[in-house]
Amino acid sequence: MALPGPAATRAAVRLCRIAASASSYLPSAAADGRRELELPFALVAERGMVVGGHRGMGMNAVGAPPGARFGAARERENTLLSFGRAAAHAAVAFVEFDVQVTKDGCPIIFHDDFILTQGTGAVHERRVTDLLLEDFLSYGPQRESCKVSYLLAIYFFSCEVHECMLKALIYSLSFALAFQVSKPLLRRAGDGRVLNWTTEDDDSLCTLQEAFQRVSPRLGFNIELKFDDSIMYHRKDLQCALKAVLQVVFEHARNRPVFFSSFHPDAAQMMRELQSLYPVLFLTEGGTSKHHDPRRNSFDDAVRVCLEYDLHGIVSEARGVLKNPSAVARAQESNLALLTYGQLNNVWEAVYIQYLMGVHGVIVDRVEEISDAVAGFGLGKPGLGRGGAGVDGAKTHQAQAFSQQQLGFLLRLIPELIEQRH
Repeated sequence: MALPGPAATRAAVRLCRIAASASSYLPSAAADGRRELELPFALVAERGMVVGGHRGMGMNAVGAPPGARFGAARERENTLLSFGRAAAHAAVAFVEFDVQVTKDGCPIIFHDDFILTQGTGAVHERRVTDLLLEDFLSYGPQRESCKVSYLLAIYFFSCEVHECMLKALIYSLSFALAFQVSKPLLRRAGDGRVLNWTTEDDDSLCTLQEAFQRVSPRLGFNIELKFDDSIMYHRKDLQCALKAVLQVVFEHARNRPVFFSSFHPDAAQMMRELQSLYPVLFLTEGGTSKHHDPRRNSFDDAVRVCLEYDLHGIVSEARGVLKNPSAVARAQESNLALLTYGQLNNVWEAVYIQYLMGVHGVIVDRVEEISDAVAGFGLGKPGLGRGGAGVDGAKTHQAQAFSQQQLGFLLRLIPELIEQRH
């Protein structure tokens, strides 16, 4: 491998200095009257960094090759099966998932703004929030064995009967109670193609209430409040959706660790105003893309949003932090929790750099691999933990010099990881 140039070397040294000072930081009561750091978990406790499963055991990217580092989770994302498997890993502190509210006011767990299925030779696309709960749950695999697939029902009765007429016929017949029509799930790939959304281990779509009731209570929930960037929401519409989510949380959360996050600044502000029991974090791409809303265009903008709206922290795209190491110090100076997400979080070396910088938590797709790696960071495992580099993460909170091994490690990684396009 070619040696990094002078610019990369200066950047790496700067990153090392920031990481050293960041790792020594412990939040304390501020003399200027600012509130102390309020975290959704003991993020600056013995483990030093927590791991969250992205949509459970990881997201599904249709068309991703088996074994890909991103988007190739075996389980269908945002399902009870995926959450349950994440809960089985002791090193996983929480799962992150996306919540939207159906037309009849039920909070459901689904990432995309639109849901796609295959009809009679055509793709049908519906906005998720325009669906009633019953319609939403009719997509994808069904839990009850008596249910049959939508296409099988069409084929079984008659290829000549119009789809809508067939559905009306099925529901009107006395034997309709024996099964319920379900629709196969499709998904739009990054290049615009519509592909079958299949997974190795499948499960049904679910509601927020089901997740609270059926997933181990020791597993924390990071509830992303999902809103479409292309829609200008009225305040009353935001409030209605957030209150529906809060009703479920208040009734079913009990002692489960819960925190909210959202890319929508007004939704985050409103959730903070509606309740004070659960932390609210602001999601940001950290300057890696541009938005019409100026509050979303940089990490510094995210810090300002948090301070203005009294939010508890930031969840940033990992590249936004790695390209701007001083961001960690700014978040800490403002008593803000800092978590990251993104494809780089599926590379343990990139997670390790963030650990050294003082990032509190990472949201990952390769849940088992990264959670095991992070568990070793504070144990002094060669090539993984702080101990091998002369820093005891559990006991030492003073800035210390990096070893030559650790410095070389960072020098090799920074040019490749930061500049890599994803």
